[in-house]
Amino acid sequence: MEYSEVNRLSRLTAVLIQLQTRRIVTATELSEKFQVSKRTIYRDIKALESAGVPVVTEEGKGYRLMEGYKVPPVMFTEKQANALILAEQLVLKNRDASFVQDYSEAIDKIKSILNYTFKDKANVLAERTQYNQVKNQERSSSNLSDIQYALTNQLLVKIEYRNKEESESTRMIEPFALLNSDNWYLIAWCRLRKEFRFFRLDRILSIELQTENFEPHQMTLQEYFDKYH
Repeated sequence: MEYSEVNRLSRLTAVLIQLQTRRIVTATELSEKFQVSKRTIYRDIKALESAGVPVVTEEGKGYRLMEGYKVPPVMFTEKQANALILAEQLVLKNRDASFVQDYSEAIDKIKSILNYTFKDKANVLAERTQYNQVKNQERSSSNLSDIQYALTNQLLVKIEYRNKEESESTRMIEPFALLNSDNWYLIAWCRLRKEFRFFRLDRILSIELQTENFEPHQMTLQEYFDKYH
């Protein structure tokens, strides 16, 4: 098999992974990712369709796979998937470009076996998590997994919190994003203060996920910083 054929097969596989990883993807996004023309992407999509892959074209939006097309060979719980997404944020800080690329491609393959609901939540978590180099390597919190789950499922959370002045209070919060620098911080809408607040995870004394859902905050993490900082 000639190199060009191998290269095309490799790209077709990668395009299929992108379709499995994301709810919808555009020809422009695919052409930019694989550095080929949109005409080439159109041919790739037709080739996948000819091979029996049920690609659905949504006019004005892009391409997606028919729901339920792939039966997952491995099942992850939602918290396991969240842990993998968080690990990706740590790996992205690695200085070895090849390692970062390999891990990111591996995460794409893992995302591809998640159903659409988990996939959307995993993408939200990736967009709402910012990780900087850890200065203190000691574990300082046992609440991260529950907070990730509450964030992606828009669950109200009741916490007992001790601030830097050692004052304790009970808060009802709506988790929005997670940040890490010297410690883990949660950005959340505080119903008591009626504004967004930062909560340091190691100062959360107890946490209780509620059954009540809150309305998702329709903005990105960058939009939050632009608006409030």
